[in-house]
Amino acid sequence: MSRWHDIVWPELRGKLSAGAALQPLTWLRAGGPADWLFEPADLADLQNFLASCPAAMPITLLGAGSNVLVRDGGLEGAVIRLTGPLADIRHAGDVVIAGAGARDMDVARYAAEAGLDGLAFLIGIPGTIGGGLRMNAGAYGQEFCDIVISASALTRQGELIEASVPDMQMSYRASGAPEDWIFVSARLQARPGDRAEIRARMKEMIASRGASQPVGARTGGSTFANPEGSKAWQVIDAAGCRGLRVGGAAMSEKHCNFMINDGSATAADLEQLGETVRQKVRDHCGTELRWEIRRLGRTEAHANSQEPETG
Repeated sequence: MSRWHDIVWPELRGKLSAGAALQPLTWLRAGGPADWLFEPADLADLQNFLASCPAAMPITLLGAGSNVLVRDGGLEGAVIRLTGPLADIRHAGDVVIAGAGARDMDVARYAAEAGLDGLAFLIGIPGTIGGGLRMNAGAYGQEFCDIVISASALTRQGELIEASVPDMQMSYRASGAPEDWIFVSARLQARPGDRAEIRARMKEMIASRGASQPVGARTGGSTFANPEGSKAWQVIDAAGCRGLRVGGAAMSEKHCNFMINDGSATAADLEQLGETVRQKVRDHCGTELRWEIRRLGRTEAHANSQEPETG
């Protein structure tokens, strides 16, 4: 049993669950449980929770679960999912204010309905605003740093801070924001546009994605970030890894930078597959692929030792 299971929590208004299964909350549908899963009722509830967490207890934010691989030993400490008011979307003039728990595609649709352009590319990112801030997510030639005005975040102590793009040090599929920041909302710059034209463009994006990616499969989006000067799928394909399989995990035949869980894969299968691909690409052309999927938690071997293992 985890050393964190005996914590006595204060009165919280959100949903707090012990030993919560995380498989249903991730697109790859693999991995072990969280010691604790908390879905705060609102910002004040989240601040109260953070103030109650022991300083040494690990805290993990889980958004849409689209680019996350939870290892088979599960996640130590607390996992936080932002729902309710922390996933709300509204706008003031040309600025869209979105909770960090809001799904990117919902923000894109909201902006389109409001006649606001510039955020349509979010329809192609299967994550949340918080995750997009953390990894500077992008699609169709745009990324978060192109649209973010500022973001609000909580420190580990529950202090609310405002961060600019320079504060977050955004780079290709990465952010230099402190690891313990918990993003709670973002202000996104849009511009007036024609609703019908924006909807039509988003429809084309969705069709393009469906034609080139294994939509509907148990996957985690792009497995590796594109190396400088090339595409990850190209070096993976050239190394003979299209369709490569480990246990119940395989690299997609349709898009070989996507890992697929056939329904029987463990997290260990998926991680071993990714590492095998990295080695084969390294051997073939010397390119060092960088994981885009976040690998979190304990392997089964470490689950009982209470030693956290991270990617």
